[in-house]
Amino acid sequence: MKVTLRRGVAAAAVALALPALVSCGSNFNAPTDQVYTPAQGVNDRSSDVDVLNALIVSGEDGSGTLIAGLANNREERADTLTQVGGAGPDAGITVNGPSGGTEIPAGGYVQLADEGAYSVEASQVQPGRFITVAFSFENSAQVTMQIPVVSADEADFTDVPLPSESASLLPTDSTSEPAGGTSESASATPTP
Repeated sequence: MKVTLRRGVAAAAVALALPALVSCGSNFNAPTDQVYTPAQGVNDRSSDVDVLNALIVSGEDGSGTLIAGLANNREERADTLTQVGGAGPDAGITVNGPSGGTEIPAGGYVQLADEGAYSVEASQVQPGRFITVAFSFENSAQVTMQIPVVSADEADFTDVPLPSESASLLPTDSTSEPAGGTSESASATPTP
């Protein structure tokens, strides 16, 4: 009698749990229905222009090249990336790009790495960090996102053109010598 009762309770428990178990992974939020980008960059699809796989490739601390894909979702109107710059806590970051901006054709796609260098210069630009960047467009809403900084030494990024060494990053002290040389100030003991 006890064995039959146990079997009956077990069968009832399975019957009650079955709908919950079957529904796992079969709704609109199932992982197979989510956008997944197997890349190091980040995406933002909140505007008429999608910013895709955005990242900063850095060859040395303090500078890097911003790369991202811009997809114009408007079939009837071209748009222009008018300005890129630091935002929020990184508002002081300078991003230099082509004068006049970058045009994105109606329904088209532009890769910033192909359109001339968008160089980023700031002490925060170091591999492993995230920089808050705002993309401003002529016709679409501004997109603000946190973009990762990756090393140019990684295999996927060895062909990315890097900005030349900026004069603002070089010492302006008259005792400094060209790269590879030494100076009197370099031999001083650093202060904590």
